[in-house]
Amino acid sequence: MPRVLTIEDDLVTAEEIATELRSHGFEVDLAADGSNGLALARAGDYAVITLDRMLPGVDGLTLVTTLRREGVTTPVLMISALSDVDERVRGLRAGGDDYLTKPFASDEMAARVEVLIRRHGQLGTVDSMLRAGDLELDLMSRSVRRGGQEISLLPTEFKLLEFLVRNAGQVVTRTMLFQEVWGYHFDPGTNLIDVHIGRVRKRIEQPGRTQPIKTVRGTGYVFDAQP
Repeated sequence: MPRVLTIEDDLVTAEEIATELRSHGFEVDLAADGSNGLALARAGDYAVITLDRMLPGVDGLTLVTTLRREGVTTPVLMISALSDVDERVRGLRAGGDDYLTKPFASDEMAARVEVLIRRHGQLGTVDSMLRAGDLELDLMSRSVRRGGQEISLLPTEFKLLEFLVRNAGQVVTRTMLFQEVWGYHFDPGTNLIDVHIGRVRKRIEQPGRTQPIKTVRGTGYVFDAQP
């Protein structure tokens, strides 16, 4: 899987970026300051770097300028709360390949990372398919097929199914689903998961084929990869 380096000093934002990118099939390394980020960027073989503009130690502009001066060509997506045109131009001229302003939509951020990777020709050698039984998930296009038939899923439904498929044959608790799919702790008073599981089941259900998502009473769910 492609590796992404996320350099971000805000823990919440860093985890948001990492969670979204991992849901798209990327491996993510985190750096909380510019000095550590620069060291990792120099040493690591990354497909993309997401870089916060304002960082302790070494700021984002200095970091990307240093990398370009040293011949590191890894694509850089700069992320910043500084949204005026002059700041965006400074970031791009310093060596950034794209610029995203805060607050941002996680899906857009991931899409920009994918575009940068495609632009640099690194996705052609990557198997983006996740398979379990007769079900196939394309982690890049976010598409699903079962028995060769395409299935349309909403983004959250895709994340839910992906997590189940990645853990095929293992019991997945509601707490795990809340943390991995929605990013917050389990609320025993909500039926959010049950509603989404029901929707995903209906979408992947096909005549003559078994329902792979099984309920484990009192615990959670398990994806049975057997056709």
